[in-house]
Amino acid sequence: MSRDSKIYLVLLWHMHQPFYKDLVSGEYRLPWVRMHALKDYYGMVKLLDEFPNVHQNFNLVPSLLEQLQDYAAGTARDPFYEIVAKPAAQLGDAGKRFALQYLFQANPDHMIGRYPRYRELFQRYLQLSGREHPEQRFDNQDITDLQVLSQVAWFDEFFLERPEIKALVAKGSGFTADDQRTMLLMQREIISAVIPAYVEAAKKGSIEISATPYYHPILPLICDTYAGEESSPGLPMPQARFQRHDDAEEQIVRALDYHEKLFHHRPAGLWPSEGSVSEEAIAIAAGAGVQWMATDEGVLGRTLGKFFERDLKGQLNDESARDLFKIYRYEKSGKRMHMVFRDHRLSDLVGFVYQNMPAADAAQHLLTSIHLSARPVLESGRDAVIPIILDGENAWESYPKNGREFLRRFYDGIQNDPRIEALTISEAIARTNDEDFGRLDHLVPGSWINANFNVWIGAPEDNKAWDHLSAARRFFDENAHKVNEEQRELAYEELLIAEGSDWNWWYGPEHHSANDRDFDELYRKHLSNVYQALGASAPDELAQPIITGTVRPMLVPQTAYIHPTVDGREAGYFDWMGAAMYTADRRTSSMHGKQFFLDAIYAGVDENYLYGRLDFAGEVPPAGVYRVIANIEVIHDEKTTSFRLIADAQGSDLRTWSVTNGEERHVLASSDLTGGSANLTCAADPEAQEIKVAIGKLLECRLPHKILGARHGDRMRIRFSLWREKLPLDALPVEGWLDLRLCSDSELEENTYNYTAEA
Repeated sequence: MSRDSKIYLVLLWHMHQPFYKDLVSGEYRLPWVRMHALKDYYGMVKLLDEFPNVHQNFNLVPSLLEQLQDYAAGTARDPFYEIVAKPAAQLGDAGKRFALQYLFQANPDHMIGRYPRYRELFQRYLQLSGREHPEQRFDNQDITDLQVLSQVAWFDEFFLERPEIKALVAKGSGFTADDQRTMLLMQREIISAVIPAYVEAAKKGSIEISATPYYHPILPLICDTYAGEESSPGLPMPQARFQRHDDAEEQIVRALDYHEKLFHHRPAGLWPSEGSVSEEAIAIAAGAGVQWMATDEGVLGRTLGKFFERDLKGQLNDESARDLFKIYRYEKSGKRMHMVFRDHRLSDLVGFVYQNMPAADAAQHLLTSIHLSARPVLESGRDAVIPIILDGENAWESYPKNGREFLRRFYDGIQNDPRIEALTISEAIARTNDEDFGRLDHLVPGSWINANFNVWIGAPEDNKAWDHLSAARRFFDENAHKVNEEQRELAYEELLIAEGSDWNWWYGPEHHSANDRDFDELYRKHLSNVYQALGASAPDELAQPIITGTVRPMLVPQTAYIHPTVDGREAGYFDWMGAAMYTADRRTSSMHGKQFFLDAIYAGVDENYLYGRLDFAGEVPPAGVYRVIANIEVIHDEKTTSFRLIADAQGSDLRTWSVTNGEERHVLASSDLTGGSANLTCAADPEAQEIKVAIGKLLECRLPHKILGARHGDRMRIRFSLWREKLPLDALPVEGWLDLRLCSDSELEENTYNYTAEA
């Protein structure tokens, strides 16, 4: 073993949250940028002041930094913040319900359980689970205590030592309006300290700050979705192939420019979103001046045609260790990139295992594992580069006191170990002798998860999301020249946001959270904003959730012919008896301010007509101008014909309606501006005279089978959506359609399948 050989430990912490801001409304739809700013971002870098010889890498995603700047400036509109800032007595029942539903979203052991009063309130809330109006069992003092403690539980350990916060923690309960203000002022102070702390650490040389493409896209898939099939042969692909080399370049260059402006230094390195790499992505990054990129050992293994197999103690064999623990130079077609491949096992020990061990034992185990991993390389007379790369924020809530004791013991061990030197990646590259670099002339595409892209493409939900993105991108290309520069820039920004990886992270079977539907709604909202910015209405499909499987709808099939009076008035008991009915009971969303405008839909047939009914939530139509769209499909011999009934209204006043046919939106019938269902100005078919549409407390409609071309034995299906300012507000069914069959009254008694889940 060479006496001079060293272990170069490369630690990279990746800091990222999705882009939660709706650019049209200006509102943050989820609070996690703010919450992790309170708990993680400041302390992770400030801790290094205690360990000046432990250099590290922090990867800061530009879209996260942009949101942090918004919060620090006090310009972020965060409804979750407004809930904890308002006096409990002013919240009302709805606000208290929201507080109870969402202010317990924290680790129950290490965050809620750390504060006895917070734990007490949480246990009471759990006991009331499923009961109506739980907010009535919590008085104003309970809610105030919840408002304060739910935020303090996220405070960074450094700030918990501040006298004013220590006083709140010591008080424990019975908080006042002054205590609430103290908590709010400290939030602003913590968030405002985050970016300056990184600027200072980088200036001292303690850290290297790297970037990620601006909105965290999976670069290889933005370049070409067929990279998904290349990394995983046979994987189902979206219907439309997405290939936007120009967007990938924009995401990289914009990220580098943003970092340079904020930190006064252009990043040398790029952690590609989710460690996702391909030869095309590397070429774009190299062309933008990036000098190093990092990903997972699995990508290196597939590239070298080997598997990094470990023994029962988790150690690689000598040959594999020598292959993994070095920096590589990738060169192809005149493009060069230094590549770092993380040790998957060591990274996962920090992310998923050590929180269950005493801090001292965990730190010692990690230090020992690093030495054992490096041994075969050191014995060959070469320095060993050991990369540990992982999420720098989400793991710590599973550790006692946010993992601070573990990190201190680990860093102290590094600083006092003469064989280990913790370096930035640029420092490690500079320390490596030319002959010690690994050489690569090709690279298999993949990510840090299973060395493929299956998390983000291939599942039906994933592929539907890609098809929606492709449609919006095509629409932009075809229509951007028709609007002014401001509209064009907004539409393009929304496209770049929708290219982010976070949306597809929650689609498909791999990952689920309490906020699945929130991410789905926000993704579709970003895409809808593209169309709106270009002066168009979003496609009907964007009113329908992509995500499936978590709603428990109440469904009643049609059991008899119906003959309702179409007048929009409150329906009599017998009017809709026998109709198919769908209501999404207990629909949930953590989007504060998200209202459910639709309560139920009814539909049915008789021998001559299709009937539809839409019940508004609260038993009244929404205020202001809005549009209701009923999508109708008739399926005959496996051929589907589509129709749309469009009704524009204000409150209970029906303004106009029209019935259109097919993709060309050929108008079959429409009303005039005087309202009512009988005022037809356009009718291509005499049968159109029998169409009726009415809005009062309900929306009701009647369409003749003849105008729909429906015949005995045909399947029919219907769904409703509510729109305002060209954006979808709500839809029923939440997924799929309400199915009907055109058959005799007696045959309906045997009809038991009236709901189609969207494939």
